[in-house]
Amino acid sequence: MRVGFTASRRVGNAVTRNRAKRRLRAAAAEVLPRQGRPGTDYVIVARGATGERAYRELVTDLETALRQLDRHQRAGRPPGGAGRGEEE
Repeated sequence: MRVGFTASRRVGNAVTRNRAKRRLRAAAAEVLPRQGRPGTDYVIVARGATGERAYRELVTDLETALRQLDRHQRAGRPPGGAGRGEEE
């Protein structure tokens, strides 16, 4: 499994972006060994509040996102994209 992290300039200055990516790396190191799929590539994107969000909430957010990805894969449809925002 491979993991990439990104934070655009909208997240903040270089210090803020690096802090957000460090926090995401720590959350991914905790969650992906349990819930990630071997052979899958993940890209985790920092958002504006990532640097200030409680660490436990970041972990929960990542766990939720992985469950949603798994549900979409089992249903045979791509995550996001067409139908976004519709109820399941």
